[in-house]
Amino acid sequence: MNITHPELAPSRLEYHAAVALQQRLRALVVPSGEVRSLRLVAGVDVSYDFVPTRFSKGKKASELLYAAVVVLELPSLRVVESAGVASRAKFPYAPGLLSFREIPPLLEAFRKLRVTPDAVLADGQGIAHPRRCGLASHLGLVLDLPTIGCAKSRLIGEYRKPGQRRGSASNLRDGGEIIGRVVRTRDSVAPVFVSVGHKISLDAAVALVLECTPCFRLPETTRQAHILVNQMRSKGESCA
Repeated sequence: MNITHPELAPSRLEYHAAVALQQRLRALVVPSGEVRSLRLVAGVDVSYDFVPTRFSKGKKASELLYAAVVVLELPSLRVVESAGVASRAKFPYAPGLLSFREIPPLLEAFRKLRVTPDAVLADGQGIAHPRRCGLASHLGLVLDLPTIGCAKSRLIGEYRKPGQRRGSASNLRDGGEIIGRVVRTRDSVAPVFVSVGHKISLDAAVALVLECTPCFRLPETTRQAHILVNQMRSKGESCA
């Protein structure tokens, strides 16, 4: 698979330069659109260990990352193709800037694919981010593909609890701005936090998340990518 805009995810960048680039990227995000002829949807996941430091109870993120992308076919959710890499992080672990740490190894995995997905679901935030450019938005700009953030927890914003039935939802707001939706994917199970990544509307993003969660709390795309990175970690795969 070809990467459309790799220059938007430099592998090495100083902290303040990364913040400045993130501020510029937010203006490029397209928070609308529908995905026509949606057949292939990809899930991505990045995993790394937190290792002890010499300070009491201190931990830091390991430099060794495991990144995976898994492509599923709709509506069956059958796995069509998958790819994973072990890589060394070139950007420090910094909340709010994780895309600069995680996108470079994800791009290595995407380059291994023979197919190009029609949309991508990321286990993280889209515009539900302090600078409106979380992992899903940044990745969408780099790939030039519709992307969705589907996170397990809230980063910012306020909301009212949605109803207990699957499909119940409430808006996630930051001030007066709607930045996402809190969605119940299973009856009486904790909701997920859905936000637009790039080139898709919030309604379309929620609909796709629900289509990808027929049985579990998390989308099958996320589950399959998470399974793959865990398999890589358990085998102790090393980077090239």
